[in-house]
Amino acid sequence: MISWLFVGLVVTILLTPGPTNTLLASSGIQVGMRKSTALIPAEAIGYLISITFWGFLIGKVSGHLPLLPTILKLFSAGYILYLAIKLWRTANVEQSFLQPSIRARELFFATLLNPKALLFASAIFPTIAWRSADYYVSHMLTFLLLIVPIAFFWTFIGSILANNKIKWLNQSNMQKTASLVLMSFSIPLSYSAILSL
Repeated sequence: MISWLFVGLVVTILLTPGPTNTLLASSGIQVGMRKSTALIPAEAIGYLISITFWGFLIGKVSGHLPLLPTILKLFSAGYILYLAIKLWRTANVEQSFLQPSIRARELFFATLLNPKALLFASAIFPTIAWRSADYYVSHMLTFLLLIVPIAFFWTFIGSILANNKIKWLNQSNMQKTASLVLMSFSIPLSYSAILSL
């Protein structure tokens, strides 16, 4: 029921730097991993609400516009490619993770408004998830389970960046790796969208 492509895309997109991950890394720098775990439920609830809203909205509209899911999938593949290029180009630009202390409410709203939620709802979650409760529940539970280790990873990155313990684990190398992985995922996403035309 859950494809490896779904898992791979979710993990890759969740790992890419963005507003939520920046806040998690900032929290890891400021208060460490243990205290930052309190932020994970806020991220999960933010994504749950946002993806569900976008998904059911797309599900309703696609009944009247049957090509909408395919168009959104192609748009999302283009967006993933854009993210990959942007990550590669900005890999050597220093990003400041030194922000005021992060609270769960701030992380919740950053996640709720994160453009990744629309990407997940329109292109990563299968369209049947918005018509079948079983598919919705299984895919959403998988998604929420994948959030936990990735959130830990970003707070861990923050704590490492704060201590500068591992030289090769830096922002530049992380962004270049994420860029290559994103490019590799944009190809099958485009291919599946073109096949459904």
